Amino acid sequence: MIIHTDATEQAREAARNNAAWCAALCRAHGITGLAGPRAWTSPRRTPLYYPDAVTLTPGASPQDIVGHIDLTAPGASVKDSFAALDLTAQGFDVLFDAQWIHHPAPGAADGNWQRVVDPDELAAWERAWSDGGSAGLFPPALLADPDHTFLVDRDERGAVRAGAVATRSGEVVGISNLYAVEKDPEAAWAGCLATVARLWPGREVVGYESGEDLAAALRAGFAPAGPLRVWRHRS
Repeated sequence: MIIHTDATEQAREAARNNAAWCAALCRAHGITGLAGPRAWTSPRRTPLYYPDAVTLTPGASPQDIVGHIDLTAPGASVKDSFAALDLTAQGFDVLFDAQWIHHPAPGAADGNWQRVVDPDELAAWERAWSDGGSAGLFPPALLADPDHTFLVDRDERGAVRAGAVATRSGEVVGISNLYAVEKDPEAAWAGCLATVARLWPGREVVGYESGEDLAAALRAGFAPAGPLRVWRHRS
């Protein structure tokens, strides 16, 4: 087990992990991105909610991004993983600010969330995640990727009440898309972290959140690991 004590290294690890998840989702949609030394970029517009570029080091520049992503279609976005870029001259505006978060490896626990294993379960997971507003964003091909796992918590009737995506990279598990149907994110974090401890013992946990979701993650035992910023192209 590796323990990261430097917040900048925690942010780097979280950024690499998040880029790996973005790349996997794009591959499932037939889009192949490029992982360079300073940024991950997609030459084609990415699916809804997902960035067209993720910076991997604080030293990334606009030149590492512009020219490597599609700015002809509306809505291109860049995840500035260290809030270090100024992309206004390239036609971008700030969409939102957030924080990378880090949790030490959770202690031994008996989390009872389960893996999503078939397309019907994945469709139910997505409906619960989006409150019925999304279908097909998460293709079944993702279920065959060993580094990315959809986790679900069900009630006694089998209905989905919470879920998340877990991505393994390096020595960490990245949690994204965490949701709670009954709007109790702290309970969702507790169940998710306990399940991470059961499935991948000894791994630190990373992710990013903002606003009330960030406050809930901090109450669940996470610590801030550095700012990030998402830019959206004005086209």
